[in-house]
Amino acid sequence: MSLSSATLAARRVLVAASQSSHEGGARTWKILTFVLALPGVGVCMVNAYMKMQESSHAQPEFVPYPHLRIRTKKFPWGDGNHTLFHNSHTNALPDGYESSNH
Repeated sequence: MSLSSATLAARRVLVAASQSSHEGGARTWKILTFVLALPGVGVCMVNAYMKMQESSHAQPEFVPYPHLRIRTKKFPWGDGNHTLFHNSHTNALPDGYESSNH
């Protein structure tokens, strides 16, 4: 089947679909949801869980890049150096990670 005949066949299918009644549309989307979408979400959830299990939870090495963690003025909460949703395990301060001996 050449490219032009494949294109022609695809156009015929689209024209036939647009001229037919739209009564089966809801049933088609319901079937697609249960057959494709929900299993796809399940596969993505399993993949994320497996990736989480195999990753290490160690802090990455701190590299003091000059363009990151710039503080031009203090934050209006706490000591002024921690962001609002600061996590001492994953978020570094401008001079490095906090000690985890809290």
